Amino acid sequence: MSRLIIVSNRVNPPNPAEGGEGSVGGLAMALAAALREYSGIWFGWSGKTVPEFTGQLNMQRIEGVTVATVDLEETDYQEYYNGYANKTLWPLFHYRVDLTAYDRSFGEGYDRVNKRFAETLLPLIEPDDVVWVHDYHLIPLARELRRMGVTNRIGFFLHIPWPAHQLVVTLPRHRQLVEALFDYDLIGFQTVESLEAFEGYVFSEVQGSKTAAGELVAFGRRARAAAFPIGVDAQDFAEILKGEAAMKVYDRMMAHSVFRKMVVGVDRLDYSKGLEERLIGFERFLADHPDLRREVMLLQIAPLSRDQVEAYQDLRARLDGLIGRINGAYAEMDFTPIRYVNRSYRRDELAGVYRASKAALVTPLRDGMNLVAKEYVAAQDPEDPGVLILSRFAGAARQMKDALIVNPNSPEEISDALERALSMDVAERKRRWEALFDNVNREDVTAWRDDFVAALRARPGPGEAGADVPKAPVKSLDVAAKALRAGPEATAVRA
Repeated sequence: MSRLIIVSNRVNPPNPAEGGEGSVGGLAMALAAALREYSGIWFGWSGKTVPEFTGQLNMQRIEGVTVATVDLEETDYQEYYNGYANKTLWPLFHYRVDLTAYDRSFGEGYDRVNKRFAETLLPLIEPDDVVWVHDYHLIPLARELRRMGVTNRIGFFLHIPWPAHQLVVTLPRHRQLVEALFDYDLIGFQTVESLEAFEGYVFSEVQGSKTAAGELVAFGRRARAAAFPIGVDAQDFAEILKGEAAMKVYDRMMAHSVFRKMVVGVDRLDYSKGLEERLIGFERFLADHPDLRREVMLLQIAPLSRDQVEAYQDLRARLDGLIGRINGAYAEMDFTPIRYVNRSYRRDELAGVYRASKAALVTPLRDGMNLVAKEYVAAQDPEDPGVLILSRFAGAARQMKDALIVNPNSPEEISDALERALSMDVAERKRRWEALFDNVNREDVTAWRDDFVAALRARPGPGEAGADVPKAPVKSLDVAAKALRAGPEATAVRA
């Protein structure tokens, strides 16, 4: 009988002692639910550093989830996390070659930590376990596990975009990074666009091919790759809105914006989120519509992140200056057009903010999916919903076509979208929201999770009978996964 082992850079299950379910994201909630439902382990870095790496595991049980964490030494943290993950892969995968740092020590630290993760994880893996690895921090993990003799099914899901072939080749040792992905049985991407970009690299750079059964062949191996768009738990968000914390924040926001319409933006402070472009677009709106200035305010929530990385320090300074300039130009004695907050809020508090706002600006320059867009839709009042303004470069734009889609690089498009959103009649708002909510509700985080795990289970691991026999095409695989999820085995991931 197999278990599900989830591996991620950080481990973040819901903990009642730290605020319960309202304090963690929807992804963490879904993964924790998977481990409770299917049984298994969540493994990753503890977030702590020690003088010297020991590989000592810290095992605990949190809300029915078995958690295994390991500490990293400071050099690991600087080279693997701050270095290769956040100064090399993150900007490159978000199309910011100008911010990408190439340092040999970063790559060495990245490989070293992935090897250490594999060595620490190895004793926990039982013969029939299914392993699901998450995100760009851990691309080489399957390679290291295979070298240690692990033949289990191992899947990988990339939460950020996969860039175009022309960008990938700017990365030193790019071939080795892509080759490491072929040690996975299943490679998941957020969108078809990212999947096609990955296939483009395989076909153009390493002369790979695709079988009639939909498997990619390269480096003498086969791997199945497919798009699995991630979602949110819409029903859970609806329940959160009934809670005391959400209602209290909603009431505060409604009272604060009683004489004006509130537009909201919620993003981690990151150059991929288009924060500068959003503010310039809002400034253009204020300039274009002097009659509406006192009727609209922008609440931008932007928790700080990666503040040890110079690019993030520079971004924060630019945002501070830009917001000061806009407020200085358009504020009055009793009114400030932009409220800017650099702190995190719980999911239930954000739900209240979303529901109180008349529009949301979600304008990333590049995003794997963007769950804020989906949470905003899930939080709306069906009788008086707000309007979602969404960047065409967010992965969510492929599913959420009834949002107002904009190019975030155009201040005019943002200004026009704001004017349209804030003047839209209730009939059109309801029609757009209903279509958006239908998608958010159907293609939710549980469907994403179960589709991926079912697809991974359906693929034989290395050395298993039928491992080299072509399987069903990728599109058929998605259908098969949904059938598995709906069938009698839906309550457990068991071999």
